[in-house]
Amino acid sequence: MSVEVELEESVGYTPLQRMRHSAAHVMAEAVQEIFPDARFAIGPAIEDGFYYDFDLPRALTPDDLPDIEQRMARIIAGKYPFLRDRWPREKALEYFREKGQTYKVELIENLSDAEVGIYQQHNFLDLCRGPHVSNTSEIGPFKLMRVAGAYWRGDEHRPMLQRLYG
Repeated sequence: MSVEVELEESVGYTPLQRMRHSAAHVMAEAVQEIFPDARFAIGPAIEDGFYYDFDLPRALTPDDLPDIEQRMARIIAGKYPFLRDRWPREKALEYFREKGQTYKVELIENLSDAEVGIYQQHNFLDLCRGPHVSNTSEIGPFKLMRVAGAYWRGDEHRPMLQRLYG
């Protein structure tokens, strides 16, 4: 990993934004533990927290949030590093196709870059530009707030995903 590239990609991101973005990835890992066949869309930091969009075999309910939070707390306590890598576009397409991650495949297909950013923490690997905190213990306190629906790419003719906010 190039330190210059990491610093360049971090410009304009506050520590709070990095923490929130990292929390979204940890939340996705926790959801993956419950739903191994989950399909992942996007998971950014937002002004007042973070979210991740999921395609799941069943609807999430408020009763699911404590279990997801407990799993997130365990992952955060593990102090797992966020490992950054760059993959050739074709390698990333092959990997995400093999995993059945159709939303990631579509995102990559819409990129013109020869390489794409990949981040991994613990047991979760994701297509991502970053930046993130250096390890999960830097995430700090969090609370999952609610579940809502969100059309993929904001298009009502595309699949309805579940958006989990924290």
